[in-house]
Amino acid sequence: MTAPLSNDLRERVVAAVLSGESVRTVAARFEVAASSVVKWSQRHRATGSVRPGKMGGHRKRILEPHRDFI
Repeated sequence: MTAPLSNDLRERVVAAVLSGESVRTVAARFEVAASSVVKWSQRHRATGSVRPGKMGGHRKRILEPHRDFI
């Protein structure tokens, strides 16, 4: 899995979409996937931020319920 792209790039992409450019045009200009442009625009509309979400997450330990026995 790759690292998230910079917030600066995300903000420039969203600003271009908000100024009226099409998603595909913006994606081609900034050399990112059109799906990323859509996702960042939706996140900006919903939260007001383009910051990436948390990657990964907490995994439960398999043996935790059996800790006393072990």
